[in-house]
Amino acid sequence: MAGYLVLARKYRSETFDQVVGQEPIAQTLTNAITSGRIAHAYLFTGTRGIGKTTMARILAKALNCLSTDEPTTQPCNKCDACISIARGDDVDVVEIDGASNRGIDEIRELRANAIFRPSRCRFKIYYIDEVHMLTKEAFNALLKTLEEPPEHVKFIFSTTESEKIPATILSRCQRFDFRNISTRLIADHLAHLCKLEKVQADDEALFRVARSAAGSMRDALSLLDQLLAGQEQVTEDAVVRILGTPPDQRTLAMVGAIADGNVATALIELDGMLSSGVGLASVVAALADTFRNMMLSATCGADSELIELPDTQRQAVAELAGKISLPAIVQAVAIIQKLAFTVRGSSVARGLVEASIVRLAAADKFVDPASLIDRLQTLAGAGGSSGAMGSPQASRARPAPSPRQPARPQSARPAQAAAPAAPAKPAAPPTAPPPVNNLSTAEKQQIHNDPNVREVADLFGGEVVDIRPKPIDQPATPKSDNPGQ
Repeated sequence: MAGYLVLARKYRSETFDQVVGQEPIAQTLTNAITSGRIAHAYLFTGTRGIGKTTMARILAKALNCLSTDEPTTQPCNKCDACISIARGDDVDVVEIDGASNRGIDEIRELRANAIFRPSRCRFKIYYIDEVHMLTKEAFNALLKTLEEPPEHVKFIFSTTESEKIPATILSRCQRFDFRNISTRLIADHLAHLCKLEKVQADDEALFRVARSAAGSMRDALSLLDQLLAGQEQVTEDAVVRILGTPPDQRTLAMVGAIADGNVATALIELDGMLSSGVGLASVVAALADTFRNMMLSATCGADSELIELPDTQRQAVAELAGKISLPAIVQAVAIIQKLAFTVRGSSVARGLVEASIVRLAAADKFVDPASLIDRLQTLAGAGGSSGAMGSPQASRARPAPSPRQPARPQSARPAQAAAPAAPAKPAAPPTAPPPVNNLSTAEKQQIHNDPNVREVADLFGGEVVDIRPKPIDQPATPKSDNPGQ
């Protein structure tokens, strides 16, 4: 019985036209081959599983395909060179693992062999994977050969950590940054492969697999392989069971309870997720994704491409976003993001998650004192009335006067002896402060019934002793720096 070939190897792209998600890079390399402007060194950078090795092999086949007399943009994939390059064992295309061949001795051997012409192909190509693992001495030994290699030698490097590569190496290469593949492209590619494998698959299940891959095609194919190993059909229940993530409907139900302020229902939904085997980290991640999608829906619209959700769930997210204000959604994203770091390794992780859910669901009861003061000052300036709370706490809450303008000394103005002194104006008589109108007990009770007044009074331990309407016929006087006025 022949060994099983995983999907990531079985359906690896063989030509530039088959590349998924990296079309701009494929087009640039195609143009370089067509125009004859083939560089002697290329650097492919990007995260794992997005096509760096695949692109390197396609480029090597395009340069060395034996079916044509010169480099071609359409390798035949049938000649001996194309077949051996696709397997990774061609004699003229040397694939080197930078992690296990990172010393100066290996680079010296590469330099010694580079002077010999290829045995059957046009170019001798050295492909070094994870090139950032080379030592400093190995990089220095490679510099001269990399800058002025023999005409028959080409270098292709790939790395996931380009910041670790010396600038002297970067300046000698043409750099191509591979981007993460979008969730929609991965889901469409998985659906295409399921048809080739004659496997029934639900669109929402494939979309969930693609979203869990986080931009990596190889990760998505590995997850699909894992699903097909246990059953002949890809369903959302199977994906949820294998990935250990909460169902989308249950996550939306929890967020809906939070939006309605129903703390008990939100906690019950959390308990149901945990009882089904979902981990706390997965719950927090699902909440973060949902609130992020709500934020994008509220700001960019439900049809935005930034929202990576099936069409059936976009409307549900848009409805939830309409129940919560945008500042509250942004605050929820920040709270959950902080929670994701806090629950790691905590012995009371579930309590932290429950407390965060309670805080989100009962957000109106968790009022920041600074926000209350700002709100009161705004209302006092726009509402036409002001109140004074007779307590030392309330007086301390007022902003301190700014000492930016000290009193100017008398000697600062030059004396003018020739000019007669102007008669001094009589000083205005001091204005007595208006008397305090003590409120009756009934009036105090009526004012205290206002929820905003009650919250502030309870917060600072004060009470309202007087309410003075702003005079209508007098213009507003500017605020003084003297706190006594």
